[in-house]
Amino acid sequence: MPELPEVEVVRAGLEPAVTGARVASITVFDDRSLRRHDGPAEDFAARLTGAGFEGASRRGKYMWLPISDSDEALVVHLGMSGQVLLRDRFTDDRLTRIRLEIEHPSHGDLRLNFVDQRIFGSMAIDDLVSTVDAPAERVPTQVSHIARDPLDPLFDDALFLRRLAARRTGIKRALLDQSLVSGIGNIYADEALWAARVHYDQPTDRLSSVKARRLLAEVRAVLIKALGEGGTSFDAQYVNVNGNSGYFSHSLNAYGQQGKPCPRCGRPIVREQFMNRGSHFCRFCQRVTRA
Repeated sequence: MPELPEVEVVRAGLEPAVTGARVASITVFDDRSLRRHDGPAEDFAARLTGAGFEGASRRGKYMWLPISDSDEALVVHLGMSGQVLLRDRFTDDRLTRIRLEIEHPSHGDLRLNFVDQRIFGSMAIDDLVSTVDAPAERVPTQVSHIARDPLDPLFDDALFLRRLAARRTGIKRALLDQSLVSGIGNIYADEALWAARVHYDQPTDRLSSVKARRLLAEVRAVLIKALGEGGTSFDAQYVNVNGNSGYFSHSLNAYGQQGKPCPRCGRPIVREQFMNRGSHFCRFCQRVTRA
């Protein structure tokens, strides 16, 4: 599933193309991609046709395009395999579920294809509401329960560390809890935990303040590096708006590296089942501490 770096790469690629653009027409090929929209496909198309976009925003793994002169936004969730591809008016993409024909005053006529193999992603028109900690900032209602991510300028380190220490759970479960912190999925959780030498099942209330601060720093470092390398692509399901893959997979130290030597100590990286997925770590470098 795309995580923060992948979604941010898509958002940054979309922003110059959609800011100031107008929607000329919409074609919905599969209603299942509107599962989070409150209304039928006809309502979605009618409300969006002729609308303009003010830009492209993101929180965690959610992305949205604020609609000009309204209190609404087009919310885009990539799910497991969603792609948003910018094309010219003559280029089609296989497995396109929703197509937006847009007109931009500088870039001309463009086609925005929402492509989704597994159809877990979606588009929806949603109301914008003010955030609790920054009333001037507005987010879609579907995103309002999502915590800020570590790259957000308004992310509160002290608040996060206090809430983390108050939890009674394993550290990786906490990192994946979007009500605590957003944007961190399985890949970057494993990478940050490896970098901080923390076991994925370390109890949060037994994690020292020094370790917790280091872990937060490593989370940021991993996300920033992955963002700089265009995200992580293991197959063709994640690409940017131009259809290009990210290359952070070449920088992975733990995730997907089971059986390979730990880059730090040389012992093998192992994989254990965790929440219907896997955790990748070094048994020697990452040990559970109870004291």
